[in-house]
Amino acid sequence: MKALLITLLSLCIGPAWALDAPDQQRLSAIQQDWARIQYQLPEDQRVVAFEKLASQSTQFKQDRPNAAEAWIWSGIVTSSWAGAQGGLGALSKVKQAKADLEKALSLDPSALQGSAYASLAALYDRVPGWPIGFGDADKAQGLLEQALKINPDGIDPLYFWGDHFFRQGHYAQAKAALEKALQAAPRPGRELADSGRRKDIQLLLVDVNKKLK
Repeated sequence: MKALLITLLSLCIGPAWALDAPDQQRLSAIQQDWARIQYQLPEDQRVVAFEKLASQSTQFKQDRPNAAEAWIWSGIVTSSWAGAQGGLGALSKVKQAKADLEKALSLDPSALQGSAYASLAALYDRVPGWPIGFGDADKAQGLLEQALKINPDGIDPLYFWGDHFFRQGHYAQAKAALEKALQAAPRPGRELADSGRRKDIQLLLVDVNKKLK
């Protein structure tokens, strides 16, 4: 469980809720704090830090219940908290993260370039299957396909796509996805997250290349 989403929106209508400038700043602060915790804090400090950030992301979704972006980041933070904690004790947090991401999809599946699809797929790939959890590789693949339709060149969906292939033993496909992920355009304001994700990709590529030898 370490390391640590479906309604189509008509093209003729906008998102369920447009974030105003203060909400965008709030979202950006959560994103920046997540990246700092995930990629800069020592592992033994992440559980407490993610717990604190989870209280902020939970308050955000409560304050903006119609904003898919708030639900997405509540799900991401909660799943990261669960990943930092590990073990069966984290299952309740993973289930909450799943519910948050599914709520985001019901509001606006295209929000944040389909991030809810990719994040939910990562949960299906990493959580144990029945009877312990809800893990399901086939569901993960379907969600990732949806994420890549929306954001075919994004660093996150491509990383999760490569990770999915690796977990399924499809190493050549994993390598292709991961190498494409390394070519993803930088995201303004997400420099730390991009740097950390590239390191994730490079580490996974080491394992992929070992399997291909």
